[in-house]
Amino acid sequence: MLKQVKPKNARAKRAMAKREPQQNENPKTTLFLTGQRTSQILKLAVADLSTLKRPFCERFTKKNDIHPFDDASSLEFFSLKNDTSLLLLSLHSKKRPHCMTLARTFHHKILDMLELYLNPDTFRTLQQFKNKKPSIGLKPLIAFHGTVFEDPIQTKYTLAKSLLIDFFKGQDTSEIDVEGLQYLISISAQELTDTTPNPEVKVRFYLIRTKRSGQKLPRVEVEEMGPRMDFTLGREQFPDADMLKASLKKPKGAEPRTKKNIETDVMGDKTGKIHVGKQDLGTMQTRKMKGLKRSRDERLEDAAEARQDEEGSVSGESVVCETTPKKARV
Repeated sequence: MLKQVKPKNARAKRAMAKREPQQNENPKTTLFLTGQRTSQILKLAVADLSTLKRPFCERFTKKNDIHPFDDASSLEFFSLKNDTSLLLLSLHSKKRPHCMTLARTFHHKILDMLELYLNPDTFRTLQQFKNKKPSIGLKPLIAFHGTVFEDPIQTKYTLAKSLLIDFFKGQDTSEIDVEGLQYLISISAQELTDTTPNPEVKVRFYLIRTKRSGQKLPRVEVEEMGPRMDFTLGREQFPDADMLKASLKKPKGAEPRTKKNIETDVMGDKTGKIHVGKQDLGTMQTRKMKGLKRSRDERLEDAAEARQDEEGSVSGESVVCETTPKKARV
């Protein structure tokens, strides 16, 4: 547990208030760390990922003796001091070559982690693709290919999908301009078989090109812009159930209040139910028009018919008396 520090002045109090949970959180920032040993492949990969993550990233160049699966207190300390919710630690060793550990925190405590082993043979940097790069701060399109990412049971691949979405999604927005969609991230993996029980996760980055098609809608093409990365999944740490439930809890007022009995159909039209009480049409106020008034002759005829009905009912009445016979003497 991290030590709870009390503010000594107003400036420290404001700084601590910014770190507290907010109703509208700031974009998730990633902190890039380097372990005790690293490789040139990892340095290039981290440089390309930090370029794509700008401006929501911070990068440390000094080496740190950190082993997150043995002791994660150092990562929690860096997360608190730099106010970052995502951490990427690059570490190279003989047992775990070209390893990148992607960790996610909640309230500056480690929520979940996953190791990604980079394949150096298929790795290509961002500069090896000679084409235009997207602007800084743009949101990408993210596509996942493979049924391993849709498994209802929590696995390494479902955890990788959740972490990679948080890593690449950028700032939350309610509206997106179509011209701002300039690149696509494709993440794919093969099916699980007996020969490939742990298939690689292939990450590709593509530029989106729109060209004339002679019709109203343009023709869309993609062009690989780099980097090209293939990962093998290593050790994982799934989130604790209670901590995950607390992290998914939405604060009051975060969502707009919905009105009762109002729904939106498939076509986008609003439909509602109106509950009307019992109505008495006899007391309903109508417009007094001469054409709606009944004539005097009609009223007299109705009165005569009502009188005849009353007389007929009175004359037609009959009294029925029933007598019970006496018992016969024996």
